[in-house]
Order: sequence, then structure tokens, then C-alpha cells
Amino acid sequence: MPIPEPQKRFLEQIISQLKRDDRLLGVAIGGSYLSGEMDEYSDLDLIIVVADVHYQDILHERKLFANRLGSLLAAFTGEHVGEPRLLICLYENPLLHVDFKFLVLEDFKIHRIENPIVLWEQDNLLTLAIQDNPRTYPPLDLQWIEDRFWVWVHYGATKLGRGELFEAIDFISFIRGQVLAPLAKMQAGLLPRGVRNLEKELPHLLADFRQTIPIKHDRLEIAKALQHSIYLYRQFRSALNKPDLVLHSSAENSSMEYLQTIIDSWF
Repeated sequence: MPIPEPQKRFLEQIISQLKRDDRLLGVAIGGSYLSGEMDEYSDLDLIIVVADVHYQDILHERKLFANRLGSLLAAFTGEHVGEPRLLICLYENPLLHVDFKFLVLEDFKIHRIENPIVLWEQDNLLTLAIQDNPRTYPPLDLQWIEDRFWVWVHYGATKLGRGELFEAIDFISFIRGQVLAPLAKMQAGLLPRGVRNLEKELPHLLADFRQTIPIKHDRLEIAKALQHSIYLYRQFRSALNKPDLVLHSSAENSSMEYLQTIIDSWF
């Protein structure tokens, strides 16, 4: 798939500037550029690899660094997603979301979940780092989910019982994004990237996923959405058929009974 013109022009513009910065070892790109799914709505996920001796200086001045690359409207660091080395930027002309992750070469070798495309580098350093340290998208751990799922169900039931309906709605969204969609994609042989592109990748499951969305701010409708979310989890768990999966049957039964008790109390 060709790169949309705004993203293409921005990349060309900044790479020509970054090549002149002798503190840098290279620039790579991942995300939708790597997967070939880039469209007019796509952001740019860039990795800036910095020489060790200059790393702290660049990290300290990264907003100034980003400002020199284009007409920067806003920028903030990525602590909220657990990545303080990330700078999330919005540029204008064109209006474009760009993420810069600043790494030293050793971290670039180790701390990756994909094998990005190198846009520019010194002395083949990034290419060799990728070749010597290939990475694949982290697999989904079904046991990790099963260990937590029924505790989460109890949590959601308590929110319904207390009447914290917005909290319950947010909880179901969490289950959809962190459990159901990844499991559905895993079953289909796709990367378990949450609800991203769910409409395109799993159209045959959309009717089921719609039932995990409460149709209104109403405790019964939210309870139905939660119950269908649980139904889907059990379906995916069974279909994936992991013989070594340790089921937490007692927690499952107790959490389901508790949820039903909450619902019965409304009548």
C-alpha cells in the first residue's frame, strides 16, 4: 500500500534534518507503516536511536528537538502508557500525529516488540541490531487472563451493585479491549492487538461484540453486556483448547453467583 502524501512529505522533511544531527545513530519506523496498513488517518511511530553520550541531553530537550522538525502544535511525554521515553506530538501543515521514542542502541536491540523499517542509519548499526535481535509481537497468555478474569468479573459486579454505572461501562470496555478482542484475533491467527481494526479483521463476530456494548445507561442493559462478555470469554477459552490451561472453576462459579445475586436484587 502506498504511503499517503502527507505522511510521506513529513518523513522526507524530517529525515533530511535528522541526517545532519551527528548525535543520532539512526531512525526507524514501525506501526502501520511496517504492516502496510497506513492510510490518511495513520500516525507515524518513529524510533530515534541516540548515541549514548548524547542520550540524556536529547531526552531532556526532546520537545525542542521535535519543535525543530516541523510546525509543532502540542507535545507531551508517554508516562500514561508506561513509556516515559516516548514523546507524542501533533504537527500542523499537515495535521499529523507523530510518536517519537528515543532509545540508545542497546535498548533498541532489546526493548522492541517488532522489527521496524530503518529509514536512515550510520554504519548499518540499526540494520545489524535488528538482524541480530529479531523480535515478534508478544503472544497472548491465556493463563494470565484466566488467573485474573473472574476477579475482574467480581469487580464489575460490585460496580453494578453500587450503582456506579459509568465505572461498570468502562470496565466492560476494558474487558473487550484487553481480553475478548485479543482472544478472538488469536483464534483467527491474527496479532492480538485489541479492538484495532476489529471491524475489518473479524466482521463475522461484530454481532457478538455489539452485544458487549450497553445500549443505554441502564443497569440491566449494562448487566446484559457484562453477561455476554463472560459468555464470549468462555467461548473463546473453549475454542482455543489449551490443554495445560488451569481453570479457576471455584472463582468462576462464585463470581457468577455473585453477579446473579446482584441482578436478582433489582426485582
